[in-house]
Amino acid sequence: MEQSQQVYLTLRRQIFDALDASVVESLSRQELEAQLANAVDMLVSREQLPVSSLAKSEYVTSLTHELVGLGPLQILMDDDSITDIMINGPKQVYIERNGLVEQAPVRFIDEQQLLDIAKRIASRVGRRVDESSPTCDARLEDGSRVNIVIPPITLDGTSISIRKFRQQSIGFEHLVEYGSLSMEMAAILQIAARCRLNILVSGGTGSGKTTLLNALSQHISNGERIVTIEDTAELRLQQPHVVRMETRNKGVEGTGAITSRDLVINSLRMRPDRIIVGECRGGEAFEMLQAMNTGHDGSMSTLHANTPRDALARVESMVMMATNNLPLEAIRRSIVSAVDLVVQVSRLHDGSRKIMSITEVVGIEGENVVLEELFAFKAAQSGDDGRIQGEYTTSGVMARSALFEKARFFGVEQQLSQVIEAMTMNI
Repeated sequence: MEQSQQVYLTLRRQIFDALDASVVESLSRQELEAQLANAVDMLVSREQLPVSSLAKSEYVTSLTHELVGLGPLQILMDDDSITDIMINGPKQVYIERNGLVEQAPVRFIDEQQLLDIAKRIASRVGRRVDESSPTCDARLEDGSRVNIVIPPITLDGTSISIRKFRQQSIGFEHLVEYGSLSMEMAAILQIAARCRLNILVSGGTGSGKTTLLNALSQHISNGERIVTIEDTAELRLQQPHVVRMETRNKGVEGTGAITSRDLVINSLRMRPDRIIVGECRGGEAFEMLQAMNTGHDGSMSTLHANTPRDALARVESMVMMATNNLPLEAIRRSIVSAVDLVVQVSRLHDGSRKIMSITEVVGIEGENVVLEELFAFKAAQSGDDGRIQGEYTTSGVMARSALFEKARFFGVEQQLSQVIEAMTMNI
């Protein structure tokens, strides 16, 4: 271990042994930093330790982060270029930056320090994590989503996964700039959101589903009443009339859980114009379809699937979880009647996130759902920089699209026609 680290551990032990927890809680951050700076100066002078002024300042920062922040994690939380933090025990910390995963230059002193920080994260949001409840989903004060798993479930130490909350809301103009979709695709999705099409966003973990859902929500009218339902609140709607609801895990006594399905059922009694479910993963899909088919058009949700057809098959499976009374044919017809568009997103191996396709659910023929792919990303070979090259293509077949009828109703038919004309010229 480096001499500087040994010095820090010595100072840390002596200062923590002398600290009164109640006093620390009563101090402001500035007052705590001032007292820690005085304590470090006194100990360095008394022990005649070879410590520079810069090192003293770093020690004070580290001690402050550990006492009122997230310890070694705090520097990563403060870095806006980092989107995900993944901790596999005290010595392995990984981050995702620009879509690529790399090892972070930080580590914890030992498992106890990591476990203490995990428990602090949970306690701040009224959750608990211990041997009797070794897993925990939580949300930090800034909105970041956290999952914690501790031993004995994890064999190599406490595991923490943090999906950081972006302070800046990303709109379609940003997604076009990032190369996640074309301008024509952005225009079509904006019109679809404005015209109250029911939209499913499908993709894998970390593919950008919630980001796209946030971008779509920016084009909802301010006059609509919107109810959002999430496991962990990540949606940032700018409209004035929004009711945000979050699921709840069961308590220590094993009761009190509130599921997404419970909230979707309750939301139907709240006179919503639209219902947005952060992620469909179970029986709530049945109520979601019922809502889409009974006047709550313009509703949106995300789910995990690899293709648009897989997404609809997953919805079928989730509806079957909720009811065993409906035959498959009735479920399939309900899905076709409810869902207008499936937007497939993916994170590619170069770290980029792209909309791979926009697919319209046209109807049903026999037992088969008829899909029409409106747009698709066609990948080519990777460039010299390792980035995936490709182009966004369109079939140009939108004559029978439900979007035309909705655009006429909402008075944006001319805008849609201009987009279609531009698409036709590019084919």
